[in-house]
Amino acid sequence: MTDTISVVVALGSNLGDSTEVIRDAFVALEALADSPVQCSSLWASEPVDCPPDSPDFVNAVAVFEVSEGTNPEGLLRSLKELEADFGRRPKKVHNEPRPLDLDLICFGDVAMQSAELTLPHPRAHLRSFVILPLNELCPELDFRGAGKRVRDLAVELGGDPGIRKI
Repeated sequence: MTDTISVVVALGSNLGDSTEVIRDAFVALEALADSPVQCSSLWASEPVDCPPDSPDFVNAVAVFEVSEGTNPEGLLRSLKELEADFGRRPKKVHNEPRPLDLDLICFGDVAMQSAELTLPHPRAHLRSFVILPLNELCPELDFRGAGKRVRDLAVELGGDPGIRKI
């Protein structure tokens, strides 16, 4: 049996039929996974650090295993290709509305920083639209970027009025 690495991917959409986009993206992630993709509930959230009048997001989290031969940069490239398949184009404005946004949050125990990728994701532990869905799947996960378990982070962020389960 091949060894695997557990990864966490955050999904977001605020263009088009975002609910359908996220559901379709869950299915598309299966092609990258060596295990069934665990999918959180869908969550509606207000845009954070986005241009004025940006539509609300639909967010979720996926957790799955990849083969030990997979590296974080390769997985990130695959995620960017999926975004493009769903209609995402190169950014013109920082945090502009997009049909699909896929963020690699954790890649096993890897801690790294490069021009393209920082792991674990440096702001994920501050974002209720990542932590609350992740808490459904992995409440005991020790989130290295914060030095706390996901369930503890969820308690801290749980009072955010800008997010609600759909």
